[in-house]
Amino acid sequence: MKNPAATLAGIAIMFLAGSMAFADASIIPTLATPQSVPAEWELAKVDGVSGSPVPISSPAESLFPEEAVVRIAEECQTGSLIFSRGDCLAVKAYTGSGYTHVATVVEEHGDIYVYDSMNGVGVRRLSLVEYLETQSPDHVVLFHPVRTFEQHESESFESALAAELGRPYSVSHHLTGRRCEGLHCSEYVTDALISIDWIHADNPVRVSPASLMEGIVLHDVYVEGSTFLLPRPIAPIPEPDSWCGQLWQDTKQCTLNSCRQLSRWILCR
Repeated sequence: MKNPAATLAGIAIMFLAGSMAFADASIIPTLATPQSVPAEWELAKVDGVSGSPVPISSPAESLFPEEAVVRIAEECQTGSLIFSRGDCLAVKAYTGSGYTHVATVVEEHGDIYVYDSMNGVGVRRLSLVEYLETQSPDHVVLFHPVRTFEQHESESFESALAAELGRPYSVSHHLTGRRCEGLHCSEYVTDALISIDWIHADNPVRVSPASLMEGIVLHDVYVEGSTFLLPRPIAPIPEPDSWCGQLWQDTKQCTLNSCRQLSRWILCR
């Protein structure tokens, strides 16, 4: 488990460095990248505030993870990306974007698995429903390759992802731009896409979820899919048998909710 004090120190550094520009974070297509997009897809427009390319957002549909898993599984393919709009203040302040996390999908024998690198856990592989439960209560936005990966691309992509399983999580090196033992989420996904020659980035360490999204849409490498809001399931609470019991129960619930939200804001979990 990551040291909270070290995490807070890292976040403080990220806030101070939030105004830095990273030219080497840009994503560009390679010669092997598909250059055409199906006509039925509506592509990126220009954000009127920042001028940066952003996808047209589809309306968010609210579904609990166990309900959303069926819809997402039907839509996803190997190489699909799942971007999350979470509560992590450090990522939001540092990147200037609400997108705080990214994971990628691999279809294995008809089942969907999600690969990502998460704070406090490291690089992991989860079933789709397990992953969606970790992202609740967040918005998740799907992006899909403009064409289905060829077999050799799928195999190489999965191999690149699997080779990093168990590697620790780290984000502090995003500031220095130098590789380290750990991986952050967008660095992990970017490396996998580079391994099959779909994109190029001068320095994947400096790629954020937001810059990855902008790059793949700007260069017509990916197209936007569905957006889902994943509420947190509410567990039933037994009715207390006295006012004192009600007070104690309310206090515990308030404390639990406050600690959970602070963890999401500060520790990015």
